[in-house]
Amino acid sequence: MNTPSSITRRDVLRSSLYAGAAMYLPTFAKAAGANEDIRIAVIGFNARGKGHIGDLTSGKIKGVRLVALCDVDSDVMDKMVAGLEKKNIKVKAYTDYRKLLEDKDIDAVTIATPNHTHTLIALSALAAGKHVYVEKPVCHNLFEGAELLKAGVAVEGKLILQHGMQRRSDLGWASAMEFVKSGEIGKLVLSRGTNYKPRQSIGKVAAPVEVAGGIIKPGQFHDKAGKSTTGTVDYNLWSGPRPMMPIAREKFHYDWHWQWAYGNGDIGNQGPHQLDVGRWVLGNPELPLRVMSFGSRWGYEDDGQTANNQMALYDWGAGKVPLLFDNRGLPKANMNFGKDGKEGGAPVYYVSGQGKGGSTQIGNVFHCEGGYVAESKAYDNEGKMVKKFDDFRDGPSHMPNFIASIQAGKRVNPNLHISHGFQAACLAHLANVSYRLGKKVAPGEIKERLAADKAASATFENFVANLEANQVDVNAQKTSLGPWLSFNAEAMKFEGEFAEEATKMATEEYREEFKLPKVG
Repeated sequence: MNTPSSITRRDVLRSSLYAGAAMYLPTFAKAAGANEDIRIAVIGFNARGKGHIGDLTSGKIKGVRLVALCDVDSDVMDKMVAGLEKKNIKVKAYTDYRKLLEDKDIDAVTIATPNHTHTLIALSALAAGKHVYVEKPVCHNLFEGAELLKAGVAVEGKLILQHGMQRRSDLGWASAMEFVKSGEIGKLVLSRGTNYKPRQSIGKVAAPVEVAGGIIKPGQFHDKAGKSTTGTVDYNLWSGPRPMMPIAREKFHYDWHWQWAYGNGDIGNQGPHQLDVGRWVLGNPELPLRVMSFGSRWGYEDDGQTANNQMALYDWGAGKVPLLFDNRGLPKANMNFGKDGKEGGAPVYYVSGQGKGGSTQIGNVFHCEGGYVAESKAYDNEGKMVKKFDDFRDGPSHMPNFIASIQAGKRVNPNLHISHGFQAACLAHLANVSYRLGKKVAPGEIKERLAADKAASATFENFVANLEANQVDVNAQKTSLGPWLSFNAEAMKFEGEFAEEATKMATEEYREEFKLPKVG
Protein backbone atom coordinates (compact mmCIF):
# COMPACT_ATOMS: atom_id res chain seq x y z
CA MET A 1 0.00 0.00 0.00
CA ASN A 2 3.01 2.29 -0.56
CA THR A 3 3.76 2.39 3.16
CA PRO A 4 7.10 1.65 4.83
CA SER A 5 5.62 -1.30 6.69
CA SER A 6 4.00 -2.91 3.65
CA ILE A 7 4.90 -6.51 2.88
CA THR A 8 5.11 -8.35 -0.39
CA ARG A 9 4.30 -11.93 -1.27
CA ARG A 10 8.04 -12.60 -1.37
CA ASP A 11 8.29 -11.37 2.21
CA VAL A 12 5.65 -13.84 3.31
CA LEU A 13 7.35 -16.72 1.58
CA ARG A 14 10.63 -15.87 3.29
CA SER A 15 9.17 -17.08 6.56
CA SER A 16 12.53 -18.26 7.86
CA LEU A 17 13.89 -14.72 7.66
CA TYR A 18 10.92 -13.34 9.55
CA ALA A 19 11.14 -16.08 12.15
CA GLY A 20 14.83 -15.35 12.65
CA ALA A 21 14.20 -11.64 13.12
CA ALA A 22 11.21 -12.06 15.40
CA MET A 23 11.11 -10.63 18.88
CA TYR A 24 11.47 -13.13 21.69
CA LEU A 25 8.24 -15.06 22.07
CA PRO A 26 7.68 -17.96 24.44
CA THR A 27 7.49 -21.44 23.06
CA PHE A 28 4.07 -23.02 23.01
CA ALA A 29 2.49 -22.72 26.44
CA LYS A 30 1.24 -26.29 26.35
CA ALA A 31 2.49 -29.34 24.48
CA ALA A 32 0.35 -32.15 23.16
CA GLY A 33 -0.57 -34.47 26.02
CA ALA A 34 0.26 -31.97 28.75
CA ASN A 35 -1.77 -32.34 31.94
CA GLU A 36 -2.49 -28.64 32.45
CA ASP A 37 -5.34 -26.91 30.68
CA ILE A 38 -4.84 -24.08 28.20
CA ARG A 39 -6.05 -20.94 29.97
CA ILE A 40 -8.08 -18.80 27.61
CA ALA A 41 -9.85 -15.42 27.60
CA VAL A 42 -12.64 -14.08 25.37
CA ILE A 43 -12.43 -10.42 24.34
CA GLY A 44 -15.76 -8.95 23.18
CA PHE A 45 -18.88 -11.04 23.66
CA ASN A 46 -22.01 -9.00 23.06
CA ALA A 47 -22.63 -11.04 19.89
CA ARG A 48 -20.35 -13.65 18.28
CA GLY A 49 -18.17 -13.90 21.38
CA LYS A 50 -21.07 -15.54 23.23
CA GLY A 51 -20.60 -18.48 20.88
CA HIS A 52 -16.92 -18.61 21.76
CA ILE A 53 -17.79 -18.77 25.46
CA GLY A 54 -20.38 -21.46 24.81
CA ASP A 55 -17.88 -23.59 22.89
CA LEU A 56 -15.12 -23.16 25.46
CA THR A 57 -17.32 -23.99 28.46
CA SER A 58 -19.37 -26.78 26.88
CA GLY A 59 -17.09 -29.51 28.18
CA LYS A 60 -16.74 -30.86 24.65
CA ILE A 61 -13.27 -29.35 24.11
CA LYS A 62 -10.77 -31.10 26.37
CA GLY A 63 -7.73 -29.36 27.81
CA VAL A 64 -9.04 -25.80 27.86
CA ARG A 65 -10.29 -23.57 30.69
CA LEU A 66 -12.00 -20.17 30.38
CA VAL A 67 -10.28 -17.93 32.94
CA ALA A 68 -11.00 -14.34 31.88
CA LEU A 69 -13.38 -12.08 29.98
CA CYS A 70 -13.01 -8.57 28.56
CA ASP A 71 -15.76 -6.22 27.38
CA VAL A 72 -16.19 -2.46 27.46
CA ASP A 73 -19.92 -2.64 28.36
CA SER A 74 -20.58 -3.22 32.08
CA ASP A 75 -24.02 -4.77 31.47
CA VAL A 76 -22.63 -7.27 28.98
CA MET A 77 -19.88 -8.19 31.44
CA ASP A 78 -22.09 -8.43 34.54
CA LYS A 79 -24.67 -10.66 32.87
CA MET A 80 -22.07 -13.07 31.51
CA VAL A 81 -20.10 -13.29 34.76
CA ALA A 82 -23.31 -13.98 36.68
CA GLY A 83 -24.38 -16.63 34.18
CA LEU A 84 -21.03 -18.39 34.37
CA GLU A 85 -21.06 -18.33 38.17
CA LYS A 86 -24.31 -20.31 38.08
CA LYS A 87 -22.32 -22.99 36.26
CA ASN A 88 -19.52 -22.78 38.84
CA ILE A 89 -17.20 -21.09 36.36
CA LYS A 90 -15.30 -18.15 37.85
CA VAL A 91 -13.46 -15.72 35.58
CA LYS A 92 -11.45 -12.54 35.92
CA ALA A 93 -13.26 -9.52 34.45
CA TYR A 94 -11.43 -6.85 32.44
CA THR A 95 -12.63 -3.70 30.71
CA ASP A 96 -9.28 -2.87 29.05
CA TYR A 97 -7.85 -5.54 26.73
CA ARG A 98 -4.36 -4.18 27.41
CA LYS A 99 -4.65 -5.04 31.11
CA LEU A 100 -5.89 -8.52 30.23
CA LEU A 101 -2.90 -9.07 27.95
CA GLU A 102 -0.56 -8.31 30.86
CA ASP A 103 -1.99 -11.28 32.75
CA LYS A 104 0.64 -14.05 32.74
CA ASP A 105 -2.00 -16.62 33.66
CA ILE A 106 -3.62 -16.35 30.22
CA ASP A 107 -2.23 -18.46 27.37
CA ALA A 108 -4.65 -17.63 24.55
CA VAL A 109 -7.39 -15.19 23.57
CA THR A 110 -10.33 -15.15 21.19
CA ILE A 111 -11.40 -11.81 19.72
CA ALA A 112 -14.97 -10.92 18.69
CA THR A 113 -14.97 -7.15 19.13
CA PRO A 114 -16.20 -4.72 16.42
CA ASN A 115 -14.26 -4.96 13.14
CA HIS A 116 -12.12 -1.86 13.61
CA THR A 117 -10.35 -3.32 16.66
CA HIS A 118 -9.80 -6.91 15.43
CA THR A 119 -6.27 -6.41 14.09
CA LEU A 120 -5.21 -4.01 16.85
CA ILE A 121 -6.08 -6.48 19.60
CA ALA A 122 -4.76 -9.49 17.67
CA LEU A 123 -1.35 -7.85 17.13
CA SER A 124 -1.25 -6.70 20.76
CA ALA A 125 -2.01 -10.24 21.94
CA LEU A 126 0.71 -11.76 19.75
CA ALA A 127 3.21 -9.19 21.04
CA ALA A 128 2.23 -10.26 24.57
CA GLY A 129 2.93 -13.91 23.73
CA LYS A 130 -0.68 -15.12 23.52
CA HIS A 131 -2.18 -17.51 21.00
CA VAL A 132 -4.90 -15.74 19.01
CA TYR A 133 -8.23 -16.65 17.44
CA VAL A 134 -9.65 -13.57 15.66
CA GLU A 135 -13.11 -13.38 14.14
CA LYS A 136 -13.92 -12.31 10.61
CA PRO A 137 -13.09 -9.96 9.09
CA VAL A 138 -9.61 -10.34 10.56
CA CYS A 139 -8.83 -6.76 9.49
CA HIS A 140 -10.74 -3.53 8.86
CA ASN A 141 -8.61 -2.45 5.88
CA LEU A 142 -5.93 -3.73 3.52
CA PHE A 143 -2.98 -2.12 5.31
CA GLU A 144 -3.62 -3.62 8.73
CA GLY A 145 -4.46 -6.96 7.11
CA ALA A 146 -0.97 -7.00 5.61
CA GLU A 147 0.48 -6.22 9.04
CA LEU A 148 -1.45 -9.10 10.58
CA LEU A 149 -0.26 -11.50 7.88
CA LYS A 150 3.31 -10.35 8.47
CA ALA A 151 2.90 -11.01 12.20
CA GLY A 152 1.53 -14.46 11.47
CA VAL A 153 4.72 -15.31 9.63
CA ALA A 154 6.86 -13.84 12.42
CA VAL A 155 5.29 -16.02 15.12
CA GLU A 156 5.15 -19.21 13.04
CA GLY A 157 6.29 -22.12 15.18
CA LYS A 158 5.87 -20.11 18.39
CA LEU A 159 2.24 -19.04 18.52
CA ILE A 160 -1.01 -20.05 16.82
CA LEU A 161 -2.84 -17.30 14.94
CA GLN A 162 -6.17 -18.54 13.58
CA HIS A 163 -9.00 -16.85 11.71
CA GLY A 164 -12.74 -17.27 12.34
CA MET A 165 -13.59 -18.74 8.93
CA GLN A 166 -15.47 -21.76 10.29
CA ARG A 167 -16.11 -23.37 6.91
CA ARG A 168 -12.39 -24.08 6.65
CA SER A 169 -12.86 -26.76 9.32
CA ASP A 170 -15.92 -28.27 7.65
CA LEU A 171 -15.50 -31.73 6.13
CA GLY A 172 -18.49 -31.25 3.84
CA TRP A 173 -17.01 -28.19 2.19
CA ALA A 174 -13.67 -29.99 1.80
CA SER A 175 -15.51 -32.83 0.04
CA ALA A 176 -17.28 -30.36 -2.25
CA MET A 177 -13.93 -28.85 -3.23
CA GLU A 178 -12.53 -32.27 -4.12
CA PHE A 179 -15.66 -33.10 -6.11
CA VAL A 180 -15.33 -29.98 -8.26
CA LYS A 181 -11.61 -30.62 -8.69
CA SER A 182 -12.36 -34.16 -9.92
CA GLY A 183 -14.12 -32.78 -13.00
CA GLU A 184 -17.11 -35.10 -12.57
CA ILE A 185 -19.49 -32.33 -13.67
CA GLY A 186 -17.04 -30.66 -16.01
CA LYS A 187 -14.71 -27.73 -15.78
CA LEU A 188 -15.38 -24.95 -13.28
CA VAL A 189 -16.46 -21.75 -15.05
CA LEU A 190 -17.69 -19.44 -12.27
CA SER A 191 -17.50 -19.21 -8.50
CA ARG A 192 -20.50 -17.41 -6.97
CA GLY A 193 -21.21 -16.19 -3.46
CA THR A 194 -24.63 -14.96 -2.32
CA ASN A 195 -25.76 -13.13 0.79
CA TYR A 196 -29.49 -12.56 0.66
CA LYS A 197 -30.10 -11.29 4.18
CA PRO A 198 -32.78 -8.58 4.56
CA ARG A 199 -31.61 -5.68 6.74
CA GLN A 200 -34.13 -3.14 7.98
CA SER A 201 -33.42 0.55 8.45
CA ILE A 202 -31.29 1.44 11.47
CA GLY A 203 -33.20 4.70 11.89
CA LYS A 204 -32.04 8.27 11.73
CA VAL A 205 -31.08 10.34 14.77
CA ALA A 206 -32.11 13.97 15.09
CA ALA A 207 -28.54 14.79 16.11
CA PRO A 208 -25.42 12.72 16.92
CA VAL A 209 -24.95 11.86 20.61
CA GLU A 210 -21.99 13.57 22.25
CA VAL A 211 -20.07 11.41 24.73
CA ALA A 212 -18.77 13.43 27.66
CA GLY A 213 -15.55 12.23 29.27
CA GLY A 214 -15.25 9.20 27.01
CA ILE A 215 -17.89 7.27 28.98
CA ILE A 216 -21.34 6.25 27.72
CA LYS A 217 -23.81 6.16 30.59
CA PRO A 218 -26.82 3.85 30.90
CA GLY A 219 -29.86 5.45 29.31
CA GLN A 220 -28.01 7.38 26.59
CA PHE A 221 -29.13 4.64 24.17
CA HIS A 222 -32.50 3.00 24.63
CA ASP A 223 -35.10 0.98 22.77
CA LYS A 224 -38.58 2.14 21.76
CA ALA A 225 -39.91 1.18 25.18
CA GLY A 226 -37.34 3.43 26.82
CA LYS A 227 -35.21 0.59 28.22
CA SER A 228 -31.47 1.25 28.27
CA THR A 229 -29.62 -0.83 25.66
CA THR A 230 -26.13 -0.39 27.14
CA GLY A 231 -24.54 -0.37 30.54
CA THR A 232 -21.61 1.89 31.28
CA VAL A 233 -19.38 1.79 28.18
CA ASP A 234 -15.78 2.95 27.97
CA TYR A 235 -16.12 4.77 24.65
CA ASN A 236 -12.40 5.48 24.47
CA LEU A 237 -11.62 1.76 24.48
CA TRP A 238 -14.55 0.97 22.17
CA SER A 239 -13.35 3.58 19.63
CA GLY A 240 -9.80 2.27 19.83
CA PRO A 241 -7.84 3.53 16.82
CA ARG A 242 -10.72 5.75 15.62
CA PRO A 243 -11.41 9.23 17.07
CA MET A 244 -14.13 9.40 19.75
CA MET A 245 -16.70 10.83 17.37
CA PRO A 246 -20.28 11.83 18.25
CA ILE A 247 -22.43 8.71 17.78
CA ALA A 248 -24.82 8.92 14.82
CA ARG A 249 -27.01 5.84 15.24
CA GLU A 250 -30.00 5.00 17.41
CA LYS A 251 -28.65 1.65 18.59
CA PHE A 252 -25.08 1.71 19.85
CA HIS A 253 -24.31 -1.98 19.51
CA TYR A 254 -24.28 -3.90 16.21
CA ASP A 255 -25.42 -1.10 13.90
CA TRP A 256 -21.82 0.12 13.71
CA HIS A 257 -21.55 -2.57 10.99
CA TRP A 258 -23.11 -0.11 8.53
CA GLN A 259 -20.79 2.85 9.27
CA TRP A 260 -17.41 2.99 7.54
CA ALA A 261 -15.29 3.97 10.55
CA TYR A 262 -16.13 0.73 12.34
CA GLY A 263 -17.74 -1.78 9.98
CA ASN A 264 -17.47 -2.92 6.37
CA GLY A 265 -21.09 -3.41 5.36
CA ASP A 266 -22.52 -6.87 4.77
CA ILE A 267 -19.87 -7.66 2.17
CA GLY A 268 -17.38 -7.38 5.05
CA ASN A 269 -19.69 -8.88 7.67
CA GLN A 270 -21.31 -12.03 6.28
CA GLY A 271 -19.46 -11.72 2.98
CA PRO A 272 -16.03 -13.01 4.07
CA HIS A 273 -17.50 -16.47 4.69
CA GLN A 274 -18.81 -16.73 1.13
CA LEU A 275 -15.81 -14.96 -0.39
CA ASP A 276 -13.53 -17.42 1.39
CA VAL A 277 -15.41 -20.46 0.06
CA GLY A 278 -15.60 -18.83 -3.37
CA ARG A 279 -11.82 -18.37 -3.38
CA TRP A 280 -11.18 -21.84 -1.95
CA VAL A 281 -12.74 -23.61 -4.95
CA LEU A 282 -10.48 -21.52 -7.22
CA GLY A 283 -7.43 -23.07 -5.58
CA ASN A 284 -6.79 -20.32 -3.00
CA PRO A 285 -5.30 -17.74 -5.39
CA GLU A 286 -3.75 -14.51 -4.17
CA LEU A 287 -5.77 -11.32 -4.45
CA PRO A 288 -7.13 -10.70 -7.97
CA LEU A 289 -5.70 -8.55 -10.75
CA ARG A 290 -8.89 -6.49 -11.04
CA VAL A 291 -11.94 -5.76 -8.89
CA MET A 292 -15.12 -3.83 -9.61
CA SER A 293 -18.18 -3.24 -7.42
CA PHE A 294 -21.45 -1.34 -7.55
CA GLY A 295 -24.56 -0.87 -5.44
CA SER A 296 -26.25 1.58 -3.10
CA ARG A 297 -28.28 1.90 0.08
CA TRP A 298 -31.84 1.61 -1.18
CA GLY A 299 -35.32 1.41 0.34
CA TYR A 300 -34.92 3.86 3.21
CA GLU A 301 -32.89 6.83 4.42
CA ASP A 302 -31.08 6.16 7.67
CA ASP A 303 -27.76 6.61 9.44
CA GLY A 304 -26.19 3.67 7.62
CA GLN A 305 -23.40 4.50 5.17
CA THR A 306 -22.56 1.15 3.57
CA ALA A 307 -24.40 -0.42 0.62
CA ASN A 308 -27.31 -2.70 1.49
CA ASN A 309 -27.39 -4.11 -2.07
CA GLN A 310 -24.03 -4.67 -3.74
CA MET A 311 -22.39 -6.75 -6.45
CA ALA A 312 -18.67 -7.37 -6.79
CA LEU A 313 -16.69 -8.95 -9.63
CA TYR A 314 -13.19 -10.40 -9.18
CA ASP A 315 -10.91 -11.05 -12.15
CA TRP A 316 -7.67 -13.08 -11.95
CA GLY A 317 -6.86 -12.63 -15.64
CA ALA A 318 -7.31 -14.43 -18.94
CA GLY A 319 -8.05 -18.13 -18.60
CA LYS A 320 -8.76 -17.88 -14.87
CA VAL A 321 -12.16 -18.57 -13.33
CA PRO A 322 -13.83 -15.40 -11.98
CA LEU A 323 -15.64 -14.86 -8.69
CA LEU A 324 -18.98 -13.03 -8.41
CA PHE A 325 -20.43 -11.87 -5.09
CA ASP A 326 -24.08 -10.83 -4.90
CA ASN A 327 -25.42 -9.13 -1.75
CA ARG A 328 -29.14 -8.37 -1.28
CA GLY A 329 -30.27 -6.48 1.81
CA LEU A 330 -33.93 -6.02 0.92
CA PRO A 331 -36.71 -8.66 1.12
CA LYS A 332 -38.44 -10.47 -1.74
CA ALA A 333 -40.95 -7.69 -2.39
CA ASN A 334 -42.90 -4.71 -1.06
CA MET A 335 -40.40 -4.01 1.73
CA ASN A 336 -42.00 -6.91 3.63
CA PHE A 337 -39.32 -8.09 6.04
CA GLY A 338 -41.60 -10.67 7.65
CA LYS A 339 -41.90 -14.35 6.78
CA ASP A 340 -45.60 -14.33 5.86
CA GLY A 341 -46.80 -15.44 2.46
CA LYS A 342 -44.84 -15.34 -0.78
CA GLU A 343 -43.54 -11.78 -0.36
CA GLY A 344 -42.04 -11.85 3.11
CA GLY A 345 -38.46 -12.69 4.00
CA ALA A 346 -35.33 -13.07 1.94
CA PRO A 347 -35.15 -13.57 -1.83
CA VAL A 348 -33.77 -16.85 -3.17
CA TYR A 349 -31.24 -17.53 -5.92
CA TYR A 350 -32.36 -20.53 -8.00
CA VAL A 351 -29.52 -21.83 -10.16
CA SER A 352 -31.64 -23.74 -12.69
CA GLY A 353 -34.51 -21.27 -12.81
CA GLN A 354 -37.35 -20.31 -10.47
CA GLY A 355 -38.04 -23.16 -8.06
CA LYS A 356 -35.78 -25.65 -9.88
CA GLY A 357 -32.78 -27.60 -8.62
CA GLY A 358 -30.35 -26.10 -6.15
CA SER A 359 -30.75 -22.70 -4.55
CA THR A 360 -29.05 -20.42 -2.06
CA GLN A 361 -29.82 -17.42 0.09
CA ILE A 362 -26.62 -17.18 2.11
CA GLY A 363 -24.09 -19.51 0.51
CA ASN A 364 -22.06 -20.51 -2.53
CA VAL A 365 -22.58 -21.96 -5.98
CA PHE A 366 -19.81 -23.48 -8.12
CA HIS A 367 -20.90 -23.34 -11.78
CA CYS A 368 -19.33 -26.04 -13.96
CA GLU A 369 -19.76 -26.96 -17.63
CA GLY A 370 -21.88 -30.04 -16.84
CA GLY A 371 -23.67 -28.90 -13.70
CA TYR A 372 -23.12 -27.07 -10.45
CA VAL A 373 -22.64 -27.40 -6.71
CA ALA A 374 -25.07 -25.40 -4.55
CA GLU A 375 -24.08 -25.63 -0.91
CA SER A 376 -24.25 -29.29 0.20
CA LYS A 377 -25.47 -30.80 -3.07
CA ALA A 378 -24.32 -31.21 -6.68
CA TYR A 379 -26.70 -31.05 -9.66
CA ASP A 380 -26.63 -31.54 -13.39
CA ASN A 381 -27.61 -28.64 -15.66
CA GLU A 382 -31.28 -29.67 -15.58
CA GLY A 383 -31.36 -29.35 -11.80
CA LYS A 384 -31.27 -33.08 -10.97
CA MET A 385 -29.27 -33.83 -7.83
CA VAL A 386 -26.28 -36.09 -8.52
CA LYS A 387 -24.47 -36.00 -5.16
CA LYS A 388 -24.93 -34.92 -1.54
CA PHE A 389 -21.99 -34.02 0.69
CA ASP A 390 -22.02 -35.29 4.26
CA ASP A 391 -20.68 -33.57 7.40
CA PHE A 392 -21.86 -30.22 6.07
CA ARG A 393 -22.22 -28.45 9.42
CA ASP A 394 -20.51 -25.04 9.18
CA GLY A 395 -17.29 -25.98 10.94
CA PRO A 396 -18.29 -27.24 14.42
CA SER A 397 -14.69 -28.38 14.92
CA HIS A 398 -13.20 -24.95 14.22
CA MET A 399 -12.74 -23.84 17.84
CA PRO A 400 -11.61 -27.35 18.87
CA ASN A 401 -9.06 -27.15 16.05
CA PHE A 402 -7.67 -23.93 17.55
CA ILE A 403 -7.18 -25.59 20.93
CA ALA A 404 -5.79 -28.77 19.33
CA SER A 405 -3.29 -26.67 17.35
CA ILE A 406 -2.02 -25.03 20.53
CA GLN A 407 -1.69 -28.43 22.17
CA ALA A 408 0.12 -29.90 19.16
CA GLY A 409 2.44 -26.93 18.66
CA LYS A 410 1.34 -26.60 15.03
CA ARG A 411 -1.81 -26.11 12.96
CA VAL A 412 -3.80 -29.33 12.86
CA ASN A 413 -5.36 -28.30 9.55
CA PRO A 414 -3.50 -26.30 6.84
CA ASN A 415 -6.77 -24.51 6.03
CA LEU A 416 -6.49 -22.65 9.34
CA HIS A 417 -3.59 -20.43 8.19
CA ILE A 418 -4.29 -16.74 8.83
CA SER A 419 -3.65 -16.03 5.14
CA HIS A 420 -7.12 -17.38 4.31
CA GLY A 421 -8.78 -15.01 6.74
CA PHE A 422 -6.65 -12.19 5.36
CA GLN A 423 -7.53 -12.93 1.74
CA ALA A 424 -11.27 -13.27 2.45
CA ALA A 425 -11.36 -9.97 4.33
CA CYS A 426 -9.34 -8.17 1.68
CA LEU A 427 -11.62 -9.37 -1.11
CA ALA A 428 -14.38 -7.46 0.70
CA HIS A 429 -12.14 -4.43 1.25
CA LEU A 430 -11.13 -4.28 -2.43
CA ALA A 431 -14.78 -4.30 -3.48
CA ASN A 432 -15.65 -1.58 -0.98
CA VAL A 433 -12.84 0.64 -2.22
CA SER A 434 -14.19 0.35 -5.78
CA TYR A 435 -17.74 1.00 -4.58
CA ARG A 436 -16.75 4.08 -2.57
CA LEU A 437 -14.94 5.53 -5.58
CA GLY A 438 -18.04 5.06 -7.74
CA LYS A 439 -20.26 7.56 -9.49
CA LYS A 440 -24.06 7.50 -9.65
CA VAL A 441 -25.34 6.04 -12.92
CA ALA A 442 -28.54 4.67 -14.44
CA PRO A 443 -28.91 0.90 -15.11
CA GLY A 444 -28.05 1.29 -18.80
CA GLU A 445 -24.45 2.23 -18.06
CA ILE A 446 -24.00 -0.82 -15.81
CA LYS A 447 -25.53 -3.08 -18.46
CA GLU A 448 -23.03 -1.72 -20.95
CA ARG A 449 -20.16 -2.36 -18.53
CA LEU A 450 -21.30 -5.96 -18.00
CA ALA A 451 -22.30 -6.72 -21.60
CA ALA A 452 -19.44 -9.14 -22.25
CA ASP A 453 -20.12 -11.14 -19.06
CA LYS A 454 -23.22 -13.31 -19.47
CA ALA A 455 -23.41 -14.45 -15.83
CA ALA A 456 -22.88 -10.97 -14.41
CA SER A 457 -25.44 -9.48 -16.82
CA ALA A 458 -28.08 -12.04 -15.85
CA THR A 459 -27.36 -11.51 -12.16
CA PHE A 460 -27.68 -7.75 -12.56
CA GLU A 461 -31.08 -8.14 -14.25
CA ASN A 462 -32.28 -10.18 -11.28
CA PHE A 463 -30.64 -7.69 -8.90
CA VAL A 464 -32.65 -4.83 -10.47
CA ALA A 465 -35.84 -6.89 -10.51
CA ASN A 466 -35.53 -7.43 -6.75
CA LEU A 467 -35.11 -3.69 -6.21
CA GLU A 468 -38.12 -2.90 -8.37
CA ALA A 469 -40.19 -5.47 -6.46
CA ASN A 470 -39.45 -3.33 -3.40
CA GLN A 471 -40.63 -0.13 -5.19
CA VAL A 472 -37.10 1.15 -5.81
CA ASP A 473 -36.86 3.21 -9.02
CA VAL A 474 -33.27 2.53 -10.10
CA ASN A 475 -33.47 5.25 -12.75
CA ALA A 476 -34.27 7.87 -10.15
CA GLN A 477 -32.32 6.35 -7.24
CA LYS A 478 -29.19 5.62 -9.21
CA THR A 479 -26.49 3.04 -8.57
CA SER A 480 -22.98 3.89 -7.41
CA LEU A 481 -20.82 2.24 -10.09
CA GLY A 482 -17.21 1.78 -9.04
CA PRO A 483 -14.27 1.64 -11.45
CA TRP A 484 -12.29 -1.47 -12.31
CA LEU A 485 -9.33 -1.27 -9.93
CA SER A 486 -6.03 -2.87 -10.88
CA PHE A 487 -4.22 -4.53 -7.99
CA ASN A 488 -0.71 -5.96 -7.70
CA ALA A 489 -1.02 -8.78 -5.16
CA GLU A 490 2.73 -9.37 -4.95
CA ALA A 491 3.50 -5.76 -4.08
CA MET A 492 0.19 -5.32 -2.21
CA LYS A 493 -0.67 -2.07 -3.96
CA PHE A 494 -3.11 -0.54 -6.40
CA GLU A 495 -1.90 0.35 -9.86
CA GLY A 496 -3.30 2.19 -12.85
CA GLU A 497 -5.70 5.07 -13.28
CA PHE A 498 -7.33 5.09 -9.84
CA ALA A 499 -4.33 3.95 -7.80
CA GLU A 500 -3.84 7.18 -5.85
CA GLU A 501 -7.47 7.48 -4.75
CA ALA A 502 -7.73 3.76 -3.94
CA THR A 503 -4.52 3.76 -1.90
CA LYS A 504 -5.90 6.47 0.38
CA MET A 505 -8.78 4.13 1.22
CA ALA A 506 -6.49 1.18 1.91
CA THR A 507 -5.56 2.43 5.38
CA GLU A 508 -6.89 4.70 8.12
CA GLU A 509 -5.63 7.01 10.85
CA TYR A 510 -4.66 5.43 14.17
CA ARG A 511 -4.75 7.38 17.41
CA GLU A 512 -1.41 7.48 19.22
CA GLU A 513 -2.78 5.48 22.16
CA PHE A 514 -3.88 2.72 19.79
CA LYS A 515 -1.13 2.45 17.20
CA LEU A 516 -0.66 -1.02 15.72
CA PRO A 517 2.19 -2.76 17.60
CA LYS A 518 5.01 -4.41 15.71
CA VAL A 519 5.44 -8.15 15.98
CA GLY A 520 8.76 -9.37 14.66
